[in-house]
Amino acid sequence: MLFLLRKLSIPLSSSPSLTSVSLSRTTIMTTNPISSRLAILAQQLRLYKPPDSDTGKVDQPPEKLQNPNPNNRAAVLICLFHGDNDGDDSLRVILTKRSSDLSAHSGEVSLPGGKAEEDDVDDADTATREAKEEIGLEPSLVNVVAVLEPFLSKHLLRVVPVIGILSDRKAFNPTPNAGEVDEIFDAPLEMFLKDENHKSEEIDWLGNRILLHYFDYETGGKKYVIWGLTAGILIRAASIVYQRPPTFLEQTPKVKLPGVVSTDTKLP
Repeated sequence: MLFLLRKLSIPLSSSPSLTSVSLSRTTIMTTNPISSRLAILAQQLRLYKPPDSDTGKVDQPPEKLQNPNPNNRAAVLICLFHGDNDGDDSLRVILTKRSSDLSAHSGEVSLPGGKAEEDDVDDADTATREAKEEIGLEPSLVNVVAVLEPFLSKHLLRVVPVIGILSDRKAFNPTPNAGEVDEIFDAPLEMFLKDENHKSEEIDWLGNRILLHYFDYETGGKKYVIWGLTAGILIRAASIVYQRPPTFLEQTPKVKLPGVVSTDTKLP
């Protein structure tokens, strides 16, 4: 078990938001190494709880945020699986390149996801439904294990990241929705903790000085830039999974939108 935990780069010591889990020896011995590591990761992530909301006094947000749309909510799926190419069994995350025909964020890299609909039971339902619509990922293949604190997009959309585990990568046949997605690819989750191929830009947004993060990534002879909200969400997810902060300054101040977004909502 010690070997398996080290392989995942998950420390044995606990953290304020994620507690280590002990699996029985029988569980470890009766499954293959990759399945065992995913099982350990799943149990660890199920214990994750977003930071408690600050109930103290907070500053009023800018005037244009006083009456936000309560239905302005979305969810994205952080779908993790173990790579199986050339002996690389690192954790990887599924990403998309949005269609160049879309009116918003065309051609940008994003996580599968979208706005909530009335029939959605919860954020996990929204994220998995959208993933099926965009990339053909059946919800039954995804084991949802954690829901993170919400992020706020530049269009004031409350975006909730949902972490799911894809145990059987071969069962997933990527099928991009031509009207929404141009490409489907994956990237190593740990790269979002490393300064390599990373840069940032300080901007002023909603009265806060924040860092906008960019990651350059190349795969299959194609180059991608993962930035903004997607980069911020993946930095947070990687920090939780690997239980360590990024090697670069993150700088994500929190804001409060009365009645809609808690003080735990992060800027991109």
